[in-house]
Amino acid sequence: MGMHEHSYYAQLPKKRMAAGALLLDPRNQVLIVQTVYRVKWLILGGIIEADESPRAGCTREIKEELGYLTIGRLLCIEYRSAEPQKSENMHYIFFGGYLQQQHIAQIVLPLNELRSYQFRPLAEAVPLPDARLGRRLTLAWQALHEQRTIYTEDGREA
Repeated sequence: MGMHEHSYYAQLPKKRMAAGALLLDPRNQVLIVQTVYRVKWLILGGIIEADESPRAGCTREIKEELGYLTIGRLLCIEYRSAEPQKSENMHYIFFGGYLQQQHIAQIVLPLNELRSYQFRPLAEAVPLPDARLGRRLTLAWQALHEQRTIYTEDGREA
């Protein structure tokens, strides 16, 4: 790569990205978690690091939190515009599959990150995170059951 080309790439914008997983129990309830650093509930996942794909970031985060997991297909992507305190960002939700009872019994929360977890029916799970994640969770559920991937920009399907 030439010097001119390198400086061109160096000045390109950098977006924040996060990835999470829709995980279900055998009764089709959604896994939600409460972190030590937020009041609102989340799904398992986290920030995608530099030089890491969204799927790899999601897998890494969930391995840290659950110990194992095979990430399935992409359900939902949302682009969020910049706000006064936050840069623009991308959020991905993958299907994490069904956790069987023996896996649920083996969940050990990393106490430096997660305070608690619950499995809730979708309608009860959606109001617990912030409104944006709640909406993405609803869209991910819809995408799973309609066998498609949903793309949104600032909460609206594009």
